[in-house]
Amino acid sequence: MSRYTRRSFLRNTSAAAAAAALAGRASWAQNAKISTEGKKAPNLAVIGTGGAGMMQAREFIKLGANVVCFCDVDSARQKEIGEKFPNAKTYQDYRKMLDVHKNDIDAVTVGVPDHHHYPATILAMQMGKHCYTQKPLTHTVWEARQLAEAAKKYKVATQMGNQGHANEGWRLLTEWYKAGALGQIKVVHTWTNRPVWPQGIKTPEGSDPVPETLDWDVWLGPAPKRAFKKDVYHPFKWRGWWDFGCGSLGDMGCHTMDGLFWALDPGHPTAVEVVSASGPLDDAFPKQSVIRWDFPAKGDQPAFSHFWYDDSVQPKDLPEELKGLKLPKTGNLFIGTKATVLCSGDYGDTVRIVPEAKMKEIGKPAKLFERSPGHYKEWFMAITGEKPLDFPKSNFHYAAPMTATIQLGNIALKCGKRLEWDGVKGEFTNDKNANQYLTKQYPAGWKFDV
Repeated sequence: MSRYTRRSFLRNTSAAAAAAALAGRASWAQNAKISTEGKKAPNLAVIGTGGAGMMQAREFIKLGANVVCFCDVDSARQKEIGEKFPNAKTYQDYRKMLDVHKNDIDAVTVGVPDHHHYPATILAMQMGKHCYTQKPLTHTVWEARQLAEAAKKYKVATQMGNQGHANEGWRLLTEWYKAGALGQIKVVHTWTNRPVWPQGIKTPEGSDPVPETLDWDVWLGPAPKRAFKKDVYHPFKWRGWWDFGCGSLGDMGCHTMDGLFWALDPGHPTAVEVVSASGPLDDAFPKQSVIRWDFPAKGDQPAFSHFWYDDSVQPKDLPEELKGLKLPKTGNLFIGTKATVLCSGDYGDTVRIVPEAKMKEIGKPAKLFERSPGHYKEWFMAITGEKPLDFPKSNFHYAAPMTATIQLGNIALKCGKRLEWDGVKGEFTNDKNANQYLTKQYPAGWKFDV
């Protein structure tokens, strides 16, 4: 056990926790940039202090959150938040942190590798804590379906970290569609420049010494045991490995496919298949892939297909009126019977009807949705009671089913074939063997369910 862990353990008493909470509030009063105007600052536990974890922590600190405790499996990554809140307690295992501080905190943020999203989130929700979790919401389909149930059971405010859901772009797309300006959608294309980390590679042999600051066993957590290899998994390259990440689809699907689920609300797909994939697919995701989902007819919307392209591959077989259209590095095309919408960027940043003459003819849609005060602020207003618990628009009622559908694409990659899907039963009907990939085997101490 490291000196850091021993120190955390020795201070792990209820009296120390209460003192840390009080000291944290005093620290917040010194560091706050935005006044809480006499309102009680929500007490926050931060899980993950690296890239995404620190990004979201900064946003909630700006809004007025008080960090009581924070956790990162690598103590070398805790510097910035530790400087802001020197009296906050530090941990390397969030299970211990949540147990110690269950009476001291109001809310939890989760910004860690994908395989830890679900365990950290469900533990927090079971303790009655509001939860903000990075995308993809979960590592597996089973986990996503569990959080869909948890969203019904636990009366807490939730939000998944797909920041674009609060932007204007997806609202415009949805308002055009619902107004009938696009007609019936025939096909949707989504493409990304990811991965920007290694994929399509083989598992390295041998092992390297584990850094003194890293608790490798806890980093592995719900994943199978494997040797530590320097610069292979931790801290950035884990996304390309099946046991830890969800590949380029998991990284960006909940961003770039968001408009599909919001505008069309397509429900369960009937099938998912791999159109193409390149690079070895063993322990890692392929370097490049094209995946197709088929969605059934729903109301006035006929059945349609959605195609995903990664590694900077873009759709080519487009209608004649779209030939020569310059496509952005990442984006979407919603091709309808009346009009086509081009969404540029990872977050639906710029949304317009193409060609331009058609855009001028149709014009801006009538506003159907309230505009967001900001993705992070939605959740903050809900946890402070200023808004209802369901005010965050990418809450788990919405985000969990979307994540489950997206993760079906990764199972198709694993199986390399077309899979027929029964969304009500939650199983593949044409390949029973594929159902094993809906979940995974959890080591002792890491299996949690609703």
